[in-house]
Amino acid sequence: MSLEQQLTDLLKQSMKDHDQRTADTIRMLKTKLMERRTAKGFSGAVDDALVVEVIAAYRKQLQKALEEFTAAGSRGAEHAGDLAAEIAFCERFLPKGLDEAALRALVKERIAALGIADPKQVGRLVGDIMKTHKGQVEANDVKRIAAEELGKAGE
Repeated sequence: MSLEQQLTDLLKQSMKDHDQRTADTIRMLKTKLMERRTAKGFSGAVDDALVVEVIAAYRKQLQKALEEFTAAGSRGAEHAGDLAAEIAFCERFLPKGLDEAALRALVKERIAALGIADPKQVGRLVGDIMKTHKGQVEANDVKRIAAEELGKAGE
């Protein structure tokens, strides 16, 4: 069963169960998917990879909003809980990311394999890792760890 069909089935079930939060989250995901499908220049099939990409983008958007609501203190606390629930729902469909230790090991291995010694070549490293581990790592985390590792090498 495709991810898009799973979302449709979950929407039906959440409506039967009167689970408004889940239904709203799924509706938003389906809206984001429709926006992508009807975007100018899109000419492909809607496969699971595209659905995962849309869910990941939406989760990232929610995480930014969560940071802002958390920074607002007590005024944003109510919405922060809702956003955290939406993020948790989205993560059910996304591949598990690498933890800090595994990411650090991957970065060290790719630095050695690519022969990168100059911090100015971090972009090449990030591109290489993002190609092979899309959805599992964040580019900012790769940049941060690469800068730490290359900084150690330069000392």
